[in-house]
Amino acid sequence: MKPRMLLKGLFLMLTLAAFGWLLETSPLGNLLDTHWIDQQVRGQGLAGEGVFLLVGAAAMAGGLPRQAVCFLGGYAFGLLWGVLLASLASVGGCILAFFYARLLGRELVMHKFAARVGRVDAFLRDNPFTMTVLIRFLPVGSNLLTNLVAGVSSVRPGPFFIGSLVGYAPQTIVFVLLGSGIHVDPVLRISVSVALFVLSSALGVYLYKRLRQGHTLGADIDAVVDEVDPGQ
Repeated sequence: MKPRMLLKGLFLMLTLAAFGWLLETSPLGNLLDTHWIDQQVRGQGLAGEGVFLLVGAAAMAGGLPRQAVCFLGGYAFGLLWGVLLASLASVGGCILAFFYARLLGRELVMHKFAARVGRVDAFLRDNPFTMTVLIRFLPVGSNLLTNLVAGVSSVRPGPFFIGSLVGYAPQTIVFVLLGSGIHVDPVLRISVSVALFVLSSALGVYLYKRLRQGHTLGADIDAVVDEVDPGQ
């Protein structure tokens, strides 16, 4: 392994580890605490919205589940504003992780995960927008890993980011609706959220099986898709 690649890889791992420690020991680590949202975000106007976007994007770039940020978007801002701000934060986290991998971790990730990168490359190459939407629709897989692997692949950023924004939409709506149900019509909104999640998951599985054009994201993804495929 070349020294330059080793140094970049070490820097990548150290900074990710530092960010993980930061999540545990700073207010970022309390993002799942609605009390923090009540103090720092809700009712704070543009300042609160800015805090939510910055913290949400940074946390997702570091691996916090996107669904948690969307839930808190609904809790803090209600349905409409929650969907908008959670969508922007999700794409912001996607962009941060994508370029972080592309600028710092490309050589190391290609060396260690060449097969996975190759599969994603082949999956996205011909129709990056459509196939990115398809990946995001799936109810399985790691958002962070997808962003990092796409970052070291040859996929163009624009179609990947726009496709991610569109593909994120179903689960964004589901979890924002779930979060907004804490304040208004909780039983109705939770019930609708569950129904929408089931429908969007089924749609993602259906589209993956029908439109993947002979490509695969891996045996692990295919196995889960086969288990939840409503047509099986």
